[in-house]
Amino acid sequence: MRARRVAAPAPHWPSVRGRARADAGPLLLVACVVAVVALLAGATPPLIRSTSDEATRDAVRRAADDAAVRVESDWPDDYGPTGGRLRSPRLADDVAAVGALAEDDLDPGLRAALQSPVTTVSSISLAVTDGSVQRRLQLEYLRGAAGGPAVTWIAGRAPGPADADEFVEVPLNGAPWPMQIGLSETDARVLGAEPGDRIPVQDDQRTPYDVRVSGIFRPVDANDPAWRLAPWLLQPAANRDGLGSTRFGGLLSAESLPDARLAFRADQLRRSVRFDADPDKLTWKSAQALAATVGELKGGSAVSAERGDSLKWATQLDSVLSDLRSQIATATAQAAVLLIAVLAGALLVIGLAAELLTRRRAAALTTARERGASLPGLATELTVESIAVTVPAALLGLGLSVAIVGSASPVWVLPFLAIAVGTGPVSGTLTAARATRDRRTPANRSARRWASRTGQLRRAALDLAVLALAAASLIALRQRGIGSSADGDVGLPAAAPALVALAVALLLVRLLPYGIRAGLRLTLRSRRPLALFAAARAAATSSRVLPAFTLITAIALASFAFTLHTTTARGLSDGAWQTVGADARLTVGSGAARSTAAGPTTAGPTATVAGRVAAAPGVRHVVAARVVENERFIADSTAVTARLVVVDTAAFRRLLGDTPLPGLPDVPGLTATRDGAVPALVRTGDRSLRPGTSFRLPVVTNTSIPLTAVGAAPAIGAGDVVVVDAAAARAAGLASEPDTIWATGPGAAGAIRATAVDGRLTARTDVLADRRTAPLTSGLVHLYLIAAGVLLALGLLGFAVAAAASAPERWETLARLRTLGLRPRDSHRVAAGELLPVLLVTALCGPALGALLARITLGPLELRRLTGQLSDPVTVVPWWVLELVTVGASAAVLVAVVAAEAAVRRRRRLGDVLRAGGG
Repeated sequence: MRARRVAAPAPHWPSVRGRARADAGPLLLVACVVAVVALLAGATPPLIRSTSDEATRDAVRRAADDAAVRVESDWPDDYGPTGGRLRSPRLADDVAAVGALAEDDLDPGLRAALQSPVTTVSSISLAVTDGSVQRRLQLEYLRGAAGGPAVTWIAGRAPGPADADEFVEVPLNGAPWPMQIGLSETDARVLGAEPGDRIPVQDDQRTPYDVRVSGIFRPVDANDPAWRLAPWLLQPAANRDGLGSTRFGGLLSAESLPDARLAFRADQLRRSVRFDADPDKLTWKSAQALAATVGELKGGSAVSAERGDSLKWATQLDSVLSDLRSQIATATAQAAVLLIAVLAGALLVIGLAAELLTRRRAAALTTARERGASLPGLATELTVESIAVTVPAALLGLGLSVAIVGSASPVWVLPFLAIAVGTGPVSGTLTAARATRDRRTPANRSARRWASRTGQLRRAALDLAVLALAAASLIALRQRGIGSSADGDVGLPAAAPALVALAVALLLVRLLPYGIRAGLRLTLRSRRPLALFAAARAAATSSRVLPAFTLITAIALASFAFTLHTTTARGLSDGAWQTVGADARLTVGSGAARSTAAGPTTAGPTATVAGRVAAAPGVRHVVAARVVENERFIADSTAVTARLVVVDTAAFRRLLGDTPLPGLPDVPGLTATRDGAVPALVRTGDRSLRPGTSFRLPVVTNTSIPLTAVGAAPAIGAGDVVVVDAAAARAAGLASEPDTIWATGPGAAGAIRATAVDGRLTARTDVLADRRTAPLTSGLVHLYLIAAGVLLALGLLGFAVAAAASAPERWETLARLRTLGLRPRDSHRVAAGELLPVLLVTALCGPALGALLARITLGPLELRRLTGQLSDPVTVVPWWVLELVTVGASAAVLVAVVAAEAAVRRRRRLGDVLRAGGG
């Protein structure tokens, strides 16, 4: 017996076309929503990738020296046959070979991301002994890809060999070996040197050196990348070798380099190769590969303590990218949070549109079912229609994404499209199935009660499942954080805000009927019939979950996104204050000015500059301080690295009072030592230093200064900080010569610039502008606003669709009331009163729920990585903006819906509604 073949249900194409023509409006609405969401979801991942690439290039440009790859190699022994040091005339070629060897170790693909190498030979800094001014001289040999940077000799000649014998052997304890250098025009003028002069110099052990000026040069191209490695060759550099010092540069040539090798010991002359990263050729992916490769080379290279000519690789690019990796992971995860919120709102609106279509087609679907149409056949027809509407719309959105941003990603679009395609067919098929099922309603009251309670239990189980999922996501978010995954796979935590909003909105919707019924009971006692009619209609439609659920969720998530926007803006401002410490900061010292110098000091040039700044107009407060980065303290036998600030605490307290920063605590006795210990204010991230802790500051071997933490220091700068009073520091023998100036007031930055003091000026407004325009921060801030606007539009659109779905029943009720004497103007009020409760609940609860979401998720979202703060930013909820926008937009949509319904009702006759079976 042959098995019967079951044919697949064939769509009835006239029915498909007829339903599509009749419901063109709702279908067009679904297509628009799908296209907009596909555009946003398809463009976000490519934008994140391009923004990450741009952020990488920006970080490499800002890092400059830290992002460079450096290779060093020790000198081989140069002992001659008689025990002296042998001159090597081809030493410049040996130096160039180090660069070639370093290039060979790099992968060709990664080598393309680096600029041409620059090989340098640098001497120690030598003190010029011709006067009391702190002048230093450092000799440099530079060689780029095309040889040394081109120069023009305007006086004298290029440095040459000091002896006619190229292979001369110099005794170890002989007289200082002469070496010839060239000076730039500026350096020669300041030093007062001419060709043929000797520059009297010595090292820190007072060993003299024989340095002779052979000529004066002018650079052909002052912007040649090689000059950036030794800018003192062209211009004197201030504070490079300590506060108040000036460094000059002496240019060595390939001919004089062998003489410099003989004049210095091997550890006094350093040869290195530097590869600067090319930001224009770097991407986030290639930068990570480059850092990993250099990290492997660093791990496999010789250590700095080893002697030998093997290569020693060094770079801070991995550290630069480590910070950037955290920022990119945070930005990617936050983009996922916003995208999930938008997708949730869009799916709810599509669900409302499906409900509207099902209500309009219920009679037709039931009739088709009664005439013999199968459920699979109806499902197939509805699926074909849904695919014909949603797939082209999604393709249109992806096409727009390609046109706008140059690429599109289907990662988020495909799941959304699958749900959007299935929503309408499932709703229509279930309606047809329920309308034609043969299950009878039990006549027994207890059986009906049992069926009712079973339905209630099912709804309760669904509600509990949603609550459990929201709770699990929130717990995962707070425990794991949002940016804990380096590859951007954030999973359930990214959905926490959307799931919590859905869960709370569901609870509010479940409670809404009870509130409306309470209002109905109140209106029964009033003398206002219009309020009674409106409350009765609202109570009749309060069992519909999806309209209020959609509106509350969308408004809450829109408020959440806008709160993140305002919080980020405030965090960027506070972060700039923390970084600078005032409106402007001038750093006139250097790393060479250490706080471990013994002996008290008096006010010096920095204090004089501070006085000039304080006298300038537009400056309110000025404080001079000594700031030492990465000072090493000892607490309980544990080393703690922190920034040391030696400052007049009273003046510093007044300055901080003029800023949004936390004030300096007024601790008694902060200006004097306590039992020989210096009182200090401390702040450390791991609380290794906290009030009550005794610790010490090593000065020299077996000598330290005791300190006692007496209070909390304000958050200034990045990392940990220790603040001590200048008077107490001087009493304990701790150096307090200031090297930093803080100033507040609108004219602070201009006043510091007017002093023309050599140093690094940091203006708060510049820091804030740089961070606001940073690629990641700027892109994320724009995404906050886009998500908030889209969610607001989706919520209001969902409200309008829900009103359209309930319009026939509302029109029937109002028409009957019209026959009893209700005026058209009063019918508008009744219609508005029916729709008003949902809007009131949304206006009250939506912004509040969004603010609550921002508060409970702000820490895990790690906004501080983008705002540059030490701790999480303060949540800033723009209540007035949220409420005004919510109330204003809701009122506008309500008026528009009522007016549209009134316009449609004018074209219908009352008899059409009152006729038996009409409506």
